[in-house]
Amino acid sequence: MAASSTETFLKEAMDMLCLAPKFQKLLMNPLREVKVELPLERDSGELEIYSGYRVQHDTSRGPMKGGLRFHPLVDSSMMKSLASLMTWKCALVDVPFGGAMGGIACDPKALSKNELERLTRTYVVRIAELIGPLKDIPAPDVNTDEKVMAWVMDQYSKIHGYTPPVVTGKPLALQGSQGRKEAAGLAACMVAEEYLATLGRKIEESTFVVQGFGNVGSHSAMCFHEHGGKVIAVTDSSGGVYRGRGLDIPRLVKHKQEKGTVAGFKEGDYMSNDEALAQKCDIFAAAALDGMITGDVAAEMEAKAVLESANAAVTPEADAVLARNGVPVIPDLIASSGGVIVSYYEWVQNLQQLSWSMEQVKEGLTAKIRSAWAKVWNGSKDRKIAMRKAAYIEAINKVVEALELRGLI
Repeated sequence: MAASSTETFLKEAMDMLCLAPKFQKLLMNPLREVKVELPLERDSGELEIYSGYRVQHDTSRGPMKGGLRFHPLVDSSMMKSLASLMTWKCALVDVPFGGAMGGIACDPKALSKNELERLTRTYVVRIAELIGPLKDIPAPDVNTDEKVMAWVMDQYSKIHGYTPPVVTGKPLALQGSQGRKEAAGLAACMVAEEYLATLGRKIEESTFVVQGFGNVGSHSAMCFHEHGGKVIAVTDSSGGVYRGRGLDIPRLVKHKQEKGTVAGFKEGDYMSNDEALAQKCDIFAAAALDGMITGDVAAEMEAKAVLESANAAVTPEADAVLARNGVPVIPDLIASSGGVIVSYYEWVQNLQQLSWSMEQVKEGLTAKIRSAWAKVWNGSKDRKIAMRKAAYIEAINKVVEALELRGLI
């Protein structure tokens, strides 16, 4: 499960660095962990109590940054793992944030729009003193979007005055940023392009399978398609669709928007999730939930490489199996970093009361991805270690340097 993945990978990298015990103790534990109870009067008049969380991991490199997730499996352990992951992701791609993560243990599909809005606003009231533009800046995650971010911004502003930079991933009409919605999928595509270039290949010469067709999966699939790549299979929670000569991704996106699933797409054949996982391809993009690629799943995979475009998609057991089978994993620290990079740009625009063009955002995103990729790839080759370890080592060194320079330990 994701709850132990970050800790496992982090400890392996720290041991390889022979990091002093004092730093290990400090960085393996969050700065703050909060649980709040959220009463919600349902539309029926019935009162229910939900649990909300916000975990803040580290402030050595700046204010904290991390998603807001609405999902039945949200709990303290998951939030701690993902908050820590955000610290290392931000350090690797060189944005001045520490990690945080929050969420509400609920099934948003079982709530009406009004119920979801009331629940979100209650959550913001409960944590309003902990977040802020120079403290902790939430962003979209699983089952949250720009609409939810608008509610967060508005509720916080009712308490503290109009404050757009308190949250990122907002609608453009509320000082959101160009490119924020596409950022995670676009960055995953950029990382795949950089990886393939090291093999002397291009996207247009490669085949892809995409697991998960939400915001990240759909935008990365679209990017692969636009660059001439063949996306031969796509899955979501309801199943999948396959077409050997490549799916028409724009049509599939439209089908998903209309039907809520990729299942039933007539321009391809039905494929189960298990069949998609075992499909031969150049790159398997894991863009669904954390912990989806287990050891058993990894043993059946026929991909030449795994792009971990969802946070903690590959478990430590799966990571080891894939390594034994000679299947490189392009880790989440870089493959899923697009969202936080463009969130950083949105935050900067809000603080300066500026608005960047899509070209400016893409230029900045490309520069960050290429710089981080060079560090990961060169570190992997120089040390003869997996890309994941190289990514963690680079990130750990940056955080430790900040701690020492600030005299925080």
